[in-house]
Amino acid sequence: MSEQDIGSLVVIEHGELAGMLTFREIMRHLNKKKTDFFNSTVRSIMDTYTVSVTPNTEATEVQRLMLEHHARYVPVVDGPTLLGVISFYDMAKALIELEQFENSMLKAYIKHWPDDVNEADE
Repeated sequence: MSEQDIGSLVVIEHGELAGMLTFREIMRHLNKKKTDFFNSTVRSIMDTYTVSVTPNTEATEVQRLMLEHHARYVPVVDGPTLLGVISFYDMAKALIELEQFENSMLKAYIKHWPDDVNEADE
């Protein structure tokens, strides 16, 4: 995972989402199990309570689920098909881009503010 700069792995078993393996689970396992890590199985380390979303899930709902479940990564599924994984970074980046877009729209609006608006109030 570290060599490929991958923060999470989705575990699929018999075509179904079985869980997620992340650095957090690996660190918890190492801390708890003081045993030989290399003899551990993915099943013994992975998080089996994995929240998932669909492509139609609203971004605000994804944010809520991530915060509620302390999830940095959320699988995106369409029925049994894994479409991808959305990360906390993806969500933060999208929010910043939206904020920057809104700021540029406001600046453009203010730049073209009609002069006679204040005169009408007098």
